[in-house]
Amino acid sequence: MQATHFWNQLHLRRSKVIFLFASFFLLGVQAHAQGLFGLTSTSGSDDKTVSYGFFLATHTATYQIKYSDLYFNQANTIGNQIYSIYPKYNPGFSLGFTGILRLHDQTNLLFTPKIGFYEYRVDINYVTGSTITYPGTGNNVDPVQSNLGYRTEELVNEATIVELPLLFKYRSQRFNNTRMYFIGGGSYQFRTKSQDEANLDPIVTTGQDFTLEAGMGFEVYFRYFKFAPEIRFSHGLNNLYVPEKNNPQFRDAISSIRRKGITIYFNFQ
Repeated sequence: MQATHFWNQLHLRRSKVIFLFASFFLLGVQAHAQGLFGLTSTSGSDDKTVSYGFFLATHTATYQIKYSDLYFNQANTIGNQIYSIYPKYNPGFSLGFTGILRLHDQTNLLFTPKIGFYEYRVDINYVTGSTITYPGTGNNVDPVQSNLGYRTEELVNEATIVELPLLFKYRSQRFNNTRMYFIGGGSYQFRTKSQDEANLDPIVTTGQDFTLEAGMGFEVYFRYFKFAPEIRFSHGLNNLYVPEKNNPQFRDAISSIRRKGITIYFNFQ
């Protein structure tokens, strides 16, 4: 009877228990929302002329490869031996620091040195079996193919790269504890390994590059810090290809190699 009496009491007061639990839950959510979206956070050092931060980043990068004229020349054997050269996107990560010069409440100049760990993969698809012949002359000639097959060779380059971007950042006006922004600029990059070491890579490239970078993100003000996720696109300007150091099997099929990538940054300030 005592146990039955206890459960009856609990049943009678169930609505009160649920009400109290819901009240505590709503108060907790309200407090969190006020700290995240309300006008309570003064973090982020927005009023300082010079401020600092750090970031972690993950990226996917690839080579942009351009075929040579010899590859498209039907009279040359390169086009008969190589069916295609296919660069692939591969993941990696990087980390670095951020130095911020405040020009205006909505405009900043950023210097963001970082070190990135990259892997570049390229599939070279070779034609095997009988050779391809081109009967007759002229541009509109149908090749004669018989007993043809294909084999794929994957080439992998690994690189640790130091990057020194100088970026211009334009931000929207602050709305509660959030801001949107656009960012763009250029970067100087150099590889940590020497050229003698790089000459042993499956695809030999030079170690220095200049890139154009552009992206967007948003800032979120918390109570003690500011967090800014960002996506940024980069495109290399230099032709990194060193043909005289590469394998003769594919060397003359390539005219240029440039880097490009997409990076997601997690900035803390």
